[in-house]
Amino acid sequence: MMSNSGRLQVAVIGAGAAGLCAARHLLARQDVFCPPVLYELTKRVGGTWVYEERVGRDEDDLPVYSSMYRDLRTNIPKEVMAFPDFPFDKHLPSFVHHTEVRKYLNQYCDHFGIREHIKFHRLVESVRPVFSESRQGGLTWDVTTSDATGKGHKTTNQFDAVMVCNGHFFDPYIPPIAGLENFKGMLMHSHDYRVAEPFAGKSVVLLGAGLSGMDIMIELSEVASEVTLSHRQRPLTCPLPRGVRQAQGVKLINEDGELVFEDGDRAKPDVFMLCTGYNFTFPFLSKEEVGLQVREHCVTPLYKHLLHPAFPSLFLIGICRAICPFPHFHCQIQFALSVLDGSFTLPTQKQMEEEMEVDMQTQLQKGTALRHILKLDSEQWDYNDEMARLGKFKPLPPFWKNLYEANKVFRAQDLLNYKNYIYQVFSDHEWTVMQKGAE
Repeated sequence: MMSNSGRLQVAVIGAGAAGLCAARHLLARQDVFCPPVLYELTKRVGGTWVYEERVGRDEDDLPVYSSMYRDLRTNIPKEVMAFPDFPFDKHLPSFVHHTEVRKYLNQYCDHFGIREHIKFHRLVESVRPVFSESRQGGLTWDVTTSDATGKGHKTTNQFDAVMVCNGHFFDPYIPPIAGLENFKGMLMHSHDYRVAEPFAGKSVVLLGAGLSGMDIMIELSEVASEVTLSHRQRPLTCPLPRGVRQAQGVKLINEDGELVFEDGDRAKPDVFMLCTGYNFTFPFLSKEEVGLQVREHCVTPLYKHLLHPAFPSLFLIGICRAICPFPHFHCQIQFALSVLDGSFTLPTQKQMEEEMEVDMQTQLQKGTALRHILKLDSEQWDYNDEMARLGKFKPLPPFWKNLYEANKVFRAQDLLNYKNYIYQVFSDHEWTVMQKGAE
């Protein structure tokens, strides 16, 4: 897959939102880049936005990677959820059903002519660095793929760069709760939650008050006999559904199968659902050869949370958390292309490593836990602006930050109704919101 034209050949792993965005920008720069090759494990584009009713294994006996549930609507308004160069249809409500996001990604794929460059049903088995004096930068990548089942003929192709866009919402994180094996009811992770009906009349404890935990709490409150939201954050002060109570974190499960909370309170629910997030997993990257470390939900070493300082043509797109994802991908990928085309000159490996160490120590001294280093939240806007400044591309317009941050406030204050709000954007600086109230 090496190009004889002098253009760079880039492999993209995954055809979800990040992978499609990478392909879109590579295809727009065919003066520098060959058309990309995208490797997609499934038969469809869209990644986590492809709803699969089954859990565990799909119709091809492959693991189900999507964590989508039937009635999910976005928790970010479409006005800022979209890629900046491809808005959602204006007639849609601000908070759209997941099927509309999948439709949008298919439209994006076809509008930018990406589909023909995707190799579907391909499992990436290994991505290995190869040092070659004959190539600019002295580094290429051998990407070995096989049929999605891992059987059949294996193929190895060589690339100048690799963009890892394999997502991180598919390998459930199971927290180390003492006595978890003692629980006698139904134990599950939110990854396998699809619909509320099977929980009718049951008592449920949800562990975790992240966005998924609160979403599922609202759904289950309609049918369950009792819903308890267990978490270690400050108690939620917004109105909650009738019949929902909050509890402290789960300390242990005793020999009687009871959940014992941090304050000594106890519960013995029918269902214990872990809404505890996901692990990062890059099974195709050799720890020995690439040296990527995943510890406490932190991935190192990565310069700007994006590229490996020892292998600066390897990019991990979209691993930051608490972000507005599609615009974030849009910024990261354009910065990555500026690195590859030489318009941005990276510091030396030593300088990058020193900068990363200073950044890490600064965060830790501020009291940021290692597991939250990648949680950008409101810092994402300075990060995105820095990507644009360094990569010399147009930054996100100011309304993006303001509208997104306002939605966070509305969500915290009006959890039960915020998805009924309607936003309108008039210019780079002006937008309005209309509160409809509960439907």
